[in-house]
Order: sequence, then C-alpha cells, then structure tokens
Amino acid sequence: MTRDEAGVSCAAPSPEEPTVTLVDANVLLDVFTEDPVWAEWSARALEEAADQGPLVINPVIYAEVSVRFSRIEELDQELTDDFVRAPLPWEAAFLAGKAHLQYRKQGGNKTTPLPDFYIGAHAAVSGFQLLSRDARRFRTYFPTVKLVSPN
Repeated sequence: MTRDEAGVSCAAPSPEEPTVTLVDANVLLDVFTEDPVWAEWSARALEEAADQGPLVINPVIYAEVSVRFSRIEELDQELTDDFVRAPLPWEAAFLAGKAHLQYRKQGGNKTTPLPDFYIGAHAAVSGFQLLSRDARRFRTYFPTVKLVSPN
C-alpha cells in the first residue's frame, strides 16, 4: 500500500482498511448553506462516509467551497480536522487533461479543464471513493471511481 503526501492510502482499500472518501464541494456547500433540498441528504452521506474512513478534500474542492466564505479563517473553522487536506497528484492532473480532451472531442464547449475533471481524476488515481451530488460527469469520464450519490 502506498500513501500520498497527506498520509492517506492511495490504493484501493482491502476489506480490513477504511474507505477513503473524496468529498465534492457541492456536498459541503449543501451543509454549509443549509440547502433546503440537499442539506439533509448531504449531511447524512457525509456522516456515513466518515463512519467508513477518512474524508478528503483537495485544493480544487477548497477553492470551490471558499466562495461561500468571506475570510479564510471562517472556512478553516468549518473544515475541521475531520477533513484530510490532500494535494492533487501529478497523475491526476494528467488524467484530468485526458478526460477533458475526451469531453471536447464529444462536443463539450469548455476550453479549460473543469474542476470536476480534477476531482474525478484525483479519486481515480488515488483509489478514493467519491461523494458527490452531481455524478453524471464522473460516471462518464471516470468509470472506475466508486461513487456515492443520490442518483
């Protein structure tokens, strides 16, 4: 088993190992904003994922969630020690670029890699399960990633 710079297992978990979950920004924002439609589902899904093992965020997720806060200290207070802050692996950047290329070839009109590609690639190369409310793009471009989503 290998570990990334944050000390989180990068290999697929064995039955004895905890499941590491990369948490997408939409789930965190649902909870932080008390979204009337999704807050309950997202809070419950976060709790269940935490029961299975570490919860992980990366710089892209941190950036997406930061828009909800006016000060970094406020965000850091919400993102307690329950969240492992993992760097983006270089392999994930490469995979995100390849997924974005496939997206463009299939008619996608965004000209730069979207955060979802970085997040999906991070989960894929690290062997993390991914908790997200918006799983469509992840299913399409990262079919090996185990998704936890409402649909």
